[in-house]
Amino acid sequence: MKWSIFQMLSHVFIIVAFSINIASTSTTSPMALSATTTTKSERQKVLDALLKDYDSRIPPNYEDDFPVEVEVQLHITNIDSISETNMEFTFGAFIRQIWRDDRLIYKKLPRLRSLELDSKFMDKVWVPDLFLANEKAAHFHIVTVPNKLMHIYPDGKILYSVRVTATLKCNMDLRKYPLDTQECSVFMESYAYSTENLNFNWNSIPVIKDPMLILPQFYLGEFHALRCDKQYHELNYTCVELRFELMRSLGYYMTQVYIPSILIVILSWLSFWLDKDAVPARISLGLLTVLTMTTQSAGARASLPKVSYAKGIDVWMAACLIFVFAALIEFAYVNVLSRVQKRHRKDMTEKANHEIKENNAVNRDVVIRKGIFNMFLPSEDKARTLDRISRSVFPLSFGVFNLIYWLVYIFWVPDRDSIH
Repeated sequence: MKWSIFQMLSHVFIIVAFSINIASTSTTSPMALSATTTTKSERQKVLDALLKDYDSRIPPNYEDDFPVEVEVQLHITNIDSISETNMEFTFGAFIRQIWRDDRLIYKKLPRLRSLELDSKFMDKVWVPDLFLANEKAAHFHIVTVPNKLMHIYPDGKILYSVRVTATLKCNMDLRKYPLDTQECSVFMESYAYSTENLNFNWNSIPVIKDPMLILPQFYLGEFHALRCDKQYHELNYTCVELRFELMRSLGYYMTQVYIPSILIVILSWLSFWLDKDAVPARISLGLLTVLTMTTQSAGARASLPKVSYAKGIDVWMAACLIFVFAALIEFAYVNVLSRVQKRHRKDMTEKANHEIKENNAVNRDVVIRKGIFNMFLPSEDKARTLDRISRSVFPLSFGVFNLIYWLVYIFWVPDRDSIH
């Protein structure tokens, strides 16, 4: 009986404690909900008040005598698809713009740094008509939502950012290719507003480069933030330019172009060490090196545009082709000398035999030796001497060419305006 009373008291205590907990929870929840609702209500009221009589078709200061000053900043995430054939490159970036619109000034709310708008509200606010002047193709990112943001600060300052990927044209000077350095630019202009109503200026930090930004065939040089205001129909339009250098990495071309072509040229010199009578071997070696050099030259230039001037790779390939072709021509000349020698020897032998018939046997040896040493040996010596000279002249000439080629194309700075 006592145990039952104790159990009953325990149950009553638990029920009372649970009821008190529910009561306290129900008391605090409406307060928190009310505070949240109040905050949301205040933000909604501010947005409604700001956009009630706001006309997004009219820029700020439109009725005043000074233009809207817009600060521009680029956060570059990637630069890739650099094409010499099409003279273009593709880059991805966040384009950030900051300006002031006095029509959007509001009283600062507690614990609220700025009003953050989604894409639906952004369409109700005026934004600068910035466009990429040297763009070939571009698109905004919309996965999973449109990649853009807008923050409105109490003093009317607006931060607008949009993520874009664009393919831009870049006029390249390929005269030093592949030892070249290219200058490419990003031009950003206003499409409709003249400088009387809109001005683009670079932010104090104009460019932010992604720390993971790596280019496969280039070294990325310094960025230069410049102005490039232009005039159309006697009106000035604002423009800002971001210029940067792309220094080509030579490692790929050394392993795929220069070293193989040097080895092919050296291979052609083996012909000078073969016997002049080894006609099939020397012809096969000469033709093989010429055809290989021609194929490599065509492959090296396949990805390049058909420009009207000679590129560095053209000069190199042409010189290597000349060297291997000259080695083949050298053998042809040696072979001609050898055949002339044999023909002269045959003629002199027939002449000697004829003289033997007319003279006695005593003078036969004298006649034969005189004909051989005076007529045949000089021709044979010329053929062999030409091979011996070529063993030294060809490597020396190729070394001199390499010295001149690398000195010229490393230190030569071409005038970029001379090709336009």
